[in-house]
Amino acid sequence: MNLFMTVLEIVAPVFLLALVGFSWVKLGFEYRVEFVTRLAMTLAVPCLMFTALMKTEVDPSALSTLFFASLIAYAIIAALGAFGFWLFKFEQKTYLAPFVFGNTGNLGLPLALFAFGAEGLGYAMVVFAVMAVLSFTFGIWVVSGGGNFLKALKEPLVGATLLGAVFLWQGWQTPTFLTNALELVGQMAIPMMLITLGVAVARLTPMHIGQAIILSIIKVVLCAGIAFGVSEFLGLNEIARAVLVVQIATPVAVTSYLLSEKYGGDSDAVAGLVVVSTVMSVAAIPLLLAFLL
Repeated sequence: MNLFMTVLEIVAPVFLLALVGFSWVKLGFEYRVEFVTRLAMTLAVPCLMFTALMKTEVDPSALSTLFFASLIAYAIIAALGAFGFWLFKFEQKTYLAPFVFGNTGNLGLPLALFAFGAEGLGYAMVVFAVMAVLSFTFGIWVVSGGGNFLKALKEPLVGATLLGAVFLWQGWQTPTFLTNALELVGQMAIPMMLITLGVAVARLTPMHIGQAIILSIIKVVLCAGIAFGVSEFLGLNEIARAVLVVQIATPVAVTSYLLSEKYGGDSDAVAGLVVVSTVMSVAAIPLLLAFLL
């Protein structure tokens, strides 16, 4: 009973906020996703990432180990995914990036914060940063046939992560008034991302539901298993291992749908993956947390 209540206290705020966004759209109210997403990714999330890393008490060596664990996990998932889609004649352009990259921002960051506190959020930031860079480079290369590494480096969240890592490594702190201002801006990020997730899911029209169910089950099982195996191999501590598993196993991100639509993939199929995997995560994430806690 105690485990059930613990898991419920972690996941309920996440899905309730997403439900707010979903209901907002269904009630016919306006919600400018592009504006809110730009505000979050350009200002709120970078502030959150910088302050979380600067103030974390996690050993920098543990963060660097998690960084390499994330790279290894994503590389294995990408290789297995590419082989599987080639074997079953699925279009790589449509399916590979959504299969590899989960919703580590909108969903993964709040889950890590609610489940494991400030330490968990610090770890989750590392995985999120790795995913963001890979998504802007390898992910776009898969979808469009060409990626730009320099463009990824220009993203504010990447710069904020690098700067936060330097401050953590050197033990530096910004002046109190500036830290308070940055934290206040960063506190917008998680509510905005969760509400926007609900809005985006409400506006999608899912297709190929049966196929999406099968792929979503394979994704969560394979990603969680690989992340757990990599964390055991590299000897991550309990919290870092749990964060890596949850982050890597998050459902398909809405950005995968937007990229597929932009670069001519089967966006209807990706919409199905986003909706089905997100709905499935309502059950999958509590099960993962129950196993990891």
